[in-house]
Amino acid sequence: MMELAEQLSSKRRRKLSHREQNKPSVDRLSSLPDSVLRRILSSLSTKHSVRTSILARRWRYLWSYVPKLTFVNWENQEIINRVMLLSKSQSINTFALRHKIECSAYQLETWVTFAITRRVKRLDLYFRSQFASLPRCLFTCRTLVSLRLENCCGIPVSGAVCLPRLKKLYLTCVLYEADESLQYLISGCPVLEELEIDSRGAIAHCKVSSPTIKRLVIELRCGGNMLDIDTPAVRYLEINITSLEHIKSGPLDSLVEAEIRLRNDDMEQHDYLYSRSVLEFIGRLCGVSKCLFLELAFSTKIVDLLVSCWTLRFRNLIELELKADYRVLSRMLENADNLEIRIFTEFCDEIKGWTKPPRQVPKCLLSHLRIVKLFEIEDEKPVLEIIRYLLRNSKVLNRMQIAYGEDVDSEEKLDMVQKISLFQRGSAACEVAFVAFKL
Repeated sequence: MMELAEQLSSKRRRKLSHREQNKPSVDRLSSLPDSVLRRILSSLSTKHSVRTSILARRWRYLWSYVPKLTFVNWENQEIINRVMLLSKSQSINTFALRHKIECSAYQLETWVTFAITRRVKRLDLYFRSQFASLPRCLFTCRTLVSLRLENCCGIPVSGAVCLPRLKKLYLTCVLYEADESLQYLISGCPVLEELEIDSRGAIAHCKVSSPTIKRLVIELRCGGNMLDIDTPAVRYLEINITSLEHIKSGPLDSLVEAEIRLRNDDMEQHDYLYSRSVLEFIGRLCGVSKCLFLELAFSTKIVDLLVSCWTLRFRNLIELELKADYRVLSRMLENADNLEIRIFTEFCDEIKGWTKPPRQVPKCLLSHLRIVKLFEIEDEKPVLEIIRYLLRNSKVLNRMQIAYGEDVDSEEKLDMVQKISLFQRGSAACEVAFVAFKL
């Protein structure tokens, strides 16, 4: 009886399985309302969105109502024109044209004008094989919220510039009519909050002045640059400059985080004036309330001038990542009383360690410093003396992480571990970890 029941049950399962296989499949996706389907298509590129038109009759023109057009590496300009012609959305949230072939100024103006007439909010233009000349109508688009330009030219120094809703502006490898063009453009953006500039020799004097910018990123990669910023509302500041002649900043009282890389080791003239401008700029960073990354890669003479004039205090700074000469490290420890986390990488190979420790144990070592990370450390006496000093005087230190330099062999690593393990520790809870350095 039991065997018969099992056989019947098995037959029944096979019949059910057979019925399920023969049951027609239900297209649940097509049963969704058009508004939901358009939102789904918005998450696809335009190329993939258009391809859905072959799925069924209902899908044939559904893509044309999607308020997003992205043309990335499309080679056929006629197809781009055809897609725009068929587009039925009266407003476009995103229009991206990242083109890898050349196009005429007339063709570019046609595409940009199309986007503007559809009340575009986010516009992204990039041309790989040419510096495309931007049409003037772009600079009076009243609906733009975000604008990204790369490998473009024609940023004006005169004429109408009115972008009343623009909040985000990204400029990469852009050619300006004059150095004043950048500030002229910014002045036409009364609510701008985020600005990123990546210039490769296109502008000699970079001036940024705005009362509304909250996030500012500037990268200048060629020599002979002058930087002048006046952005009192900025909360995040990132500056990366390969070679600089002068730097100046207005008050930065709202600053929360900053990432600053200044490199110039070949200054032969005006060393004193240059070091004063750098020191005054660093002084503007003293109000950073959370995290500061500071890379100072200068010649020995400039470092001498910086250290000799250093009177700056970072009263609110909690986390510091420093890549500089050891003497700058000493100054930072003495003048950042509330520092809890410190990450350090030596830059200058000419000067090994500080000549003498701070006169008094810095307050941050006695009551705040909990984490220390040291990168590219080698088995050299001045370096070990600094580690000894930090371990002995850091009273609340929880962890010190030491990353070996790339040139340290296994024998040197073992010797370093043995030496550091014997160092006195001011904090009984302190753990010392040795790790390999990774970029």
